[in-house]
Amino acid sequence: MKVARVIGNVVSSIKTPSHNGLKFMVVEPIDIDGKSIGDSFMAVDAAQAGIGDIVLILEEGGAARDILKKPDAAVDAIIVGIIDYLEA
Repeated sequence: MKVARVIGNVVSSIKTPSHNGLKFMVVEPIDIDGKSIGDSFMAVDAAQAGIGDIVLILEEGGAARDILKKPDAAVDAIIVGIIDYLEA
């Protein structure tokens, strides 16, 4: 799992049927101090996150599809929680 910050929304009016109804967000991995530590990427939002939220990301396609109950969806990253605070 990774900690990330939500930095944007993804709007897609045309997509595969298995992706209909899913909300996509752009996230950037961060360290404990909130500093960016990697390239941004897209993740399906299963936690109702918003821009600026610190979130918990699961990067495992099989588990993501299980959470979404969409076995045929091509998903490799999913937001599974909103983090209230981080401390070292």
